[in-house]
Amino acid sequence: MIDMTSDACTAKLLICPTASAIGGVLSELIIESCCMPALVARGVFTIALSGGSLPSFLQELPSYCRRTGVDPQWEKWHVLLADERCVASTDAESNLGSIQSNFTNSVPIPKYQIHGIDEELLSESAEAVASAYEAKVLRPLLEISGGMIDCIILGFGPDGHTCSLFPNHPLLKEKSRFVASIDDSPKPPPSRITLTFPVLNNLSRQIIFCGAGSSKRPVLRSIFKSTTHKMIAESTELKHCFAAKTLTVEMVDPAPYPCGMVRTAQCNDSLVWVVDADALE
Repeated sequence: MIDMTSDACTAKLLICPTASAIGGVLSELIIESCCMPALVARGVFTIALSGGSLPSFLQELPSYCRRTGVDPQWEKWHVLLADERCVASTDAESNLGSIQSNFTNSVPIPKYQIHGIDEELLSESAEAVASAYEAKVLRPLLEISGGMIDCIILGFGPDGHTCSLFPNHPLLKEKSRFVASIDDSPKPPPSRITLTFPVLNNLSRQIIFCGAGSSKRPVLRSIFKSTTHKMIAESTELKHCFAAKTLTVEMVDPAPYPCGMVRTAQCNDSLVWVVDADALE
């Protein structure tokens, strides 16, 4: 047992035996812990998704719902972007394009409830794209979802970045904008938009990180303190995906990487990390 102070931020860490097991665990978390409670409470479900390798973990969501007999009420979903590259959705670099091909094209979410960037603004500036996304997408969705995004699914890189929030970048200190632009991303393409910490840390009901592979190991070892653990099979929280271990982890503060700086309003069970064994061992 670790001795946690009252103001320590703790998170739940789910360790899957393989990367292929992450999709099932993630699907159950999204549906059981985020979607269904939101639909009962507000009749709408808002979910923000990042890009990179993350969309591949969403492929199992439709089959999970069919297999378990859960009706996710797709018509009540609103999908928004946690970050996006300033490219057209048909571009191979587009996060929206990846989310569509891996997930939303397979489910009947109304197209107008899948919220991409305004591509007509790409010829102007990343700042114009970000300002429009905040004003026309994010803020209206916050109004219909009780002032908070129900669920944000994020990845994290070997450099510890998440969304398009990179180590040592000025955006880490952003206090007012909900959606910000970046034109000097250390990873191509250089121009992007991203949710900021005021949204991630203050306006999210649940944040779930996903990552796999040994390249993530140094980051995870740096952002977590000591742990306590028990087997998921002994828990009633996950009903269908028992091939994982759940740990309670204390977050290092101050965090050495942007992904470790993410905090939900209450931390604890509302901040979850789902990784494979290679990412930790």
